[in-house]
Amino acid sequence: MADKRRYRLINGDFDPEEARELLLTLFVDKINFHQRNNLSRRERGLETDASIERIEKLRGTKADVAAMLEEAIGANNALHIDCSIDITLTAK
Repeated sequence: MADKRRYRLINGDFDPEEARELLLTLFVDKINFHQRNNLSRRERGLETDASIERIEKLRGTKADVAAMLEEAIGANNALHIDCSIDITLTAK
């Protein structure tokens, strides 16, 4: 039986500059994780297509978020960010 848990990572109101720093840092860190993973797998002669595909998707999403944040900065809007992480423990 799987054990599912939810953790709140971010929940609050942010000015656009704070939101940009927070969100873009998350995307950069996640992209860097996949790049390191990809390099490690290549060095071991393993398949890397999934990491490369994930990096491209993350870069696209990061660009979309960055554009939305620039729009919020230009309009002097605040942003509410609500981000949870769902983790399911499963048997191997």
